[in-house]
Amino acid sequence: MTTECSQRRCFTPEQKVAILRQHLIEKVPVSALCDQHGLRPNQFYDWQKQLFENATAAFERRPDGHHKRLEEQNAALRAKLQQKDEVIAEIMASHVELKKSLGEA
Repeated sequence: MTTECSQRRCFTPEQKVAILRQHLIEKVPVSALCDQHGLRPNQFYDWQKQLFENATAAFERRPDGHHKRLEEQNAALRAKLQQKDEVIAEIMASHVELKKSLGEA
């Protein structure tokens, strides 16, 4: 726990976002939120500033590792689908051959 937390109430990042959301989306006045949560208005506005300064990260592309993992999963699924297609083609060929041998085709 930091010195800041030991001197006053600590909020998790999730709690901060929830409080900011109440103001930005639900239109709860800052004064009401500060009273409700025991905040100083400048603390609330510092959080809001941090939110907007770091908001671009939500729209940035994920690191290459994430894309690589998705590509690997996609390749594995394609290989599995190809294998199923081959099995179905083999079964259909056997089915057609059987029908021909029975004189149904």
